[in-house]
This record gives sequence, structure tokens and C-alpha cells, in this order.
Amino acid sequence: MSFNTSSRQLSKTDEAPEDQPSQEVTPLEAPAPRDTVQTSEAETPEVSAPEAKAPEAPETEAPETEAPEAESPEAESPEATTDPEPKAPEAKNPETETPEAETSATETSETEITETESPETEAPDADVPEGEVDAPEQAAAAPDPAVSDADTPTAPRPRGWRRVWGGWREKYPVAARVLAWTTTAVALAVVVVALLMPTQADKVRLAAFVRLPVEAIFGAALLIVLPRKPRIAVAAFAGLGLGALTVVNFLDIGFNEYLGRGFNVVLDWSLFSDALGYLQDTFGKGGALGIAALAVTLVIAVLALTTMSVIRLGNLAARNTETATRTTLVLAIAWVTCAALGVQYAAGIPIASEHTMQALQFKAEQVRRTLRDEAEFAKIAKKDDFANTPPDQLLTGLRGKDMMITFIESYGRSAIEDPVMAPGVDATLTAENKKLTDAGFAAKSGWLTSATYGGSSWLGHSTFMSGLWISNQQRYRTVTAGERLTLPGAFKKTGAWDTVGVMPGVQKAWPEQNFYGIDKLYDSHKLGYKGPKFSWSTMPDQYALTAFERLVHSKKHDKPLMSTIILTSSHQPWAPIPELVPQDQVGDGSIYNAIEKAGKKPADIITDSTKSKQEYGKSIQYSVSSLINYLVKYGNKNTVLIFLGDHQPIARVSGNHASRDVPVSIVAKDPKVLDKIAAWNWADGLQPKQDTPVWKMNSFRDRFLTAYGSTPAP
Repeated sequence: MSFNTSSRQLSKTDEAPEDQPSQEVTPLEAPAPRDTVQTSEAETPEVSAPEAKAPEAPETEAPETEAPEAESPEAESPEATTDPEPKAPEAKNPETETPEAETSATETSETEITETESPETEAPDADVPEGEVDAPEQAAAAPDPAVSDADTPTAPRPRGWRRVWGGWREKYPVAARVLAWTTTAVALAVVVVALLMPTQADKVRLAAFVRLPVEAIFGAALLIVLPRKPRIAVAAFAGLGLGALTVVNFLDIGFNEYLGRGFNVVLDWSLFSDALGYLQDTFGKGGALGIAALAVTLVIAVLALTTMSVIRLGNLAARNTETATRTTLVLAIAWVTCAALGVQYAAGIPIASEHTMQALQFKAEQVRRTLRDEAEFAKIAKKDDFANTPPDQLLTGLRGKDMMITFIESYGRSAIEDPVMAPGVDATLTAENKKLTDAGFAAKSGWLTSATYGGSSWLGHSTFMSGLWISNQQRYRTVTAGERLTLPGAFKKTGAWDTVGVMPGVQKAWPEQNFYGIDKLYDSHKLGYKGPKFSWSTMPDQYALTAFERLVHSKKHDKPLMSTIILTSSHQPWAPIPELVPQDQVGDGSIYNAIEKAGKKPADIITDSTKSKQEYGKSIQYSVSSLINYLVKYGNKNTVLIFLGDHQPIARVSGNHASRDVPVSIVAKDPKVLDKIAAWNWADGLQPKQDTPVWKMNSFRDRFLTAYGSTPAP
């Protein structure tokens, strides 16, 4: 907000001249006539008396008195000050003033009015230092005993902050001008950045902001023509909207960085509770609350900053209408020209920008698609080729086998192909494959395209096991509320397997257990772990597998097991990472206390992409080694292991625009198990090749059921 106002704007005031009676006295700096310069106190009542009666004169309300309002409060003639005969029309009509007094009053009015923001709140002595009031003004301000307080209007006094600001500006004019220009420049920068901000971190560069936003041109044109109150209201509303869009843009950047997609304004609000839990596990409760408080503060600051910036620019345009109009017209012509000619500042970055309008259109379309998708997906979920397959016609090719479906957290294609991570991971896969071969096992591997990226692992799990593309929370809620046949559910339906789940990442009630068809669930509270957490991961993978052996697999069973195991040690932030310990020393997990304390802290790597990649690669090596060591030690001729990644790691690790592919392997001692999938053309061993076929993850269920003897029956 600027405090520079020219005297010619006074005609826009909402107050009539008679609303400011205290301004009808001799101007603060107008030269008094020679015979009245030293007016005595005894003459004061005679000077004030005519002013008190002035409102009764009908001529004072004539419309003519409103036009020269900048001069009327201060440009009285000497005759009007000293004449004992009250003549209201002469006292209030600027046309009766002497030229000398009018000139002096005009100069004084322009000097004083520039020190205030709006004329309607200006007091006549707002910028006059104490002790410098002229004698005629003192005389005019003296009380008239003949006039009661009720009949004498009181001049509005400036607010305290305006009085202080006016004094500061008068004392430091250069600094005041610099501050005003700086504030305006900051406001302009805030608006431009908000209008042009990309939604992906890799696109945030200077070229993205050196453009002409059409929204700013339309906004300026609108604010120029609006009256004061509507202008401020529209500017405030537009500023709040721009601030909200900026917050959503930041969320888009974060979601693209972590989940490989933008923020869904309909579905993704529920993910903030999971994000807070992740922060607590990574930085502790105090750190998480501090980060949450900082985020809320930043949101409020963004909303306030964009709102004040738009209001300031709108007021500046209104005070300088001619300049603002010309500038807006020139920018509009430049925008149309650049748009017509397709002028670009850089490749793919046109100078004529419609970024904000396009972003709003995209979000509106996203909302429509999301609402429409709910009904459409509900119909898709009801169609199941194996829903009515009799139990004796399901999975006939795996009867008598101990099945394990194991997910390795964030195990993605980048772990095998990225130049930073691949050397260590590939060496581990080669070494572990040799262990399997030496133990009599064989493996085949392929690629699956996950429905999620960077996080939301439950979407990958449900996509793989339900045969449906579960790409958002709404679909997840829909499918888990139904009776879709899942892979564990298919094994359970046959009556030939007991189904169990080992899920150290589950730390609260998990109603999805029934949907998946899991008879017995071992969550983080039922595995007997007494060691420390490793950031988000509640326990090391080696311990979780050891607990599975102790509590489930080693027990005598009437039926084979169908076990669903979700490993968590490769969950971000990949610090600290557990280490493999001798199997007979795992115990209750207390041995990991020293390992956790000696490990890296999340803060050591979380902001460094290279370090994050290195530690992520180590975590994948640890998880794969833990799983293969378990299989070699406790597996037998009837063990069949399916293990895969649930999604790629975040973009900071997997790279911008990385694929959503994850490796999947099937391991068994019985050669007949792998013979049944020979037509899949998967690669031998634990490492899929670059040209190995890639399937969508939701297609695996039907392919698997069909390969192992299940008969479709929709």
C-alpha cells in the first residue's frame, strides 16, 4: 500500500466539504493578510462564529462546492477570516476566494495530501509538527463560548500508525521512497512467480518466469476500472485465490517428487496423516510437529503475501490510471503478438503464457474425472473372470506347495539399471542367485508396471493381488470394501491352504485383512521385536523373516501355507540401514540397538540425491540378501517364492521421468513350477533383462491363476 496521493484525486472522496468543518479555517501555511496576522484571542470568537452558522446557508450545499474540494478546506480569503459579518457562501465557496489565497492554499493542500493514503481519512494537521501551527489556525481552533460542543463538528484525526508513518516519511523521505519502490517490486515479483510457477521441480528455472502471464493483464485491466471498494474486494479475493493456487502448486511439486504424479484435490487430503506419521518415525515427534507447524505457517504466509501484493498493485494502478492503462494496453498487444507468432523464450517455453488458466482447467478436469471414475470403477470391479470358479478348479498346479508372496519396499527398476545403484545391486543379485543355484533352486524374472510410484505401497499391493488397476485412494477404498477375489483369497477358497500375513509395517487396526483373505495376521505388535526402529521401518527384514519362521513356518500344519510377507527395511529415508547378523544371534532384536546407533541419520542423506541413491541401493541389497538367506536356510522342495517390488523409489533417487517398472521373480526347487510359465519369456535368474517383457501389474493375477490350472468362470 502506497501513501502517495495527488491532490487531483480528492474529487473521489465520499465526504462532502461540509463533513469536514475543521478544514474551513485558514490554511496551515497560507499567508495571512497584514491586518490579521496577529489576531488576538479576543477576536477568535468572531472568526469562528460565522463558520458555525455557515451550514445554515442554502448555498453551501450546491454541487459546485464539491469539484474544487482540494482547495476549499484551506484556501479561504483574508476577508472570510476577519469579516465580522458572517457570509456562509463566501466562506465555503472556493470561487469567492482571492487568487493569492487560492494559490497558497493549493500548494499547501498538495503538499499535505501526498502524505496520506486517502483524502477521506486525512485530518488538516496530519503532517504539521507540534508547535508549528500558524496563529490564524490557533485562533480558528479556539472554542466559541456561544456554540455548544454538540453543534461543533470534530475533524477526524489520523490513526496512530498513519501519524507515525507520515512523520517518518517526512523525516526520511529518501528511505521512504526506496521502501515504497522495494515493496512494490516485491509485490509484483510475488504475483508473477505465483502465476508462472511450474508444478514439477525440474522445470523450476529462470526461463519459466520470464514470460507474459495473460491473467495478470486481464487482472490489471479489471482493477483499473473498478471503484475503490469493489477494487479492494476483488483484489483481496483474487489474491487469496492466487495464494491457494500457489499452495496447490507446491503440493504438486512435492507429489511429483515423491509419488510421480500431481496432487489430487479430491482424494489426497487423507495422505497428510500418513505423511505426519512418516515424519514422526523419521525425525521424532518433536521434529514432526515442528515441520507441521512450519508448513502451516508457510501456507498462511503465502495466502497473506499474495493477497496484500494484489491489493497493493491494484491501488497503485488506480492512483496512476493513465500510466497503468497505457502499460496494460502495451502488454496486451505484446502478448497477442507473441501468441500469434508463437514466440518462445526457450524450447517449449512460450513468452505468451496461459499457465494459470491451464492449471485451473486441469484441476477442474481432474475433479470431474475423479468423481466420474468412482462410478465407472465400481462397475469394473464387479467383473471377475474367476469369481465363480469352483474351489477344485483353482490353482491345481500348485497343490501341496508352500507359497510365499513377498514384497520388497521400493524395489524398482532403477535399482538394477541406475549407474549409481546398479553396480552394488547387480552384484548382490548375481551372488544371491548363485546361492539359490547351489541350494537347488531356480528362478525366472520379469518386469511389472506398478500402479503407484515413490510411495502409497498399498496401491501396489492391492493392484498385484486383486488384478485391478488401483491407482488412487478412492479405488482402493472401493475395491477393499467389496468381495474381489485376491491371490491369497484364491488359495484360501480352495480349502487346501492356510493363509497368513506377516506385515511389520502394519501398526494399527487393518480391516483389509478380510478382503485379502488372510486367516492369521502378524503385525508389528505380534512379532515379539524388542529392538529399535530404523526410521520408518519397525524392524529389520532379517528379524521379520526369522520371526515368521519361529512363529509360523516351523510349526506343524495340516495344510501348506500361503504366506503374504511385506518387508520394510528398504523404505525411505534409507538411514539408518540394518546389517545382517548371524542367524543364531537375531534373538528378540536387541542386537540391533548398537547397529541403529552406529548407522547414518536421515538428516545426513535426505537432502543429497547421490547419498540417497547410495543408501537406497544398500537397503535393497540388504532386503534381497535377507530374503534369499531365509529361503536357502528354511526352504524345501515344496517352497515357491514370488517376490517383487511394490513401486519405484522417489524421483530424487529413481530420477525424473523414470518408469514405474519393478522386478518380479518366481523361485522354486520343483522345475515343473517354472515350466508352467515358460511361455512368459521371463529371464533366467533373479535379474530381468532390458528386453524382458513388461506387463501391467494388474495383469499378473489372471496370468498366474491361468498358468497354474485355474479355470475362468465369470
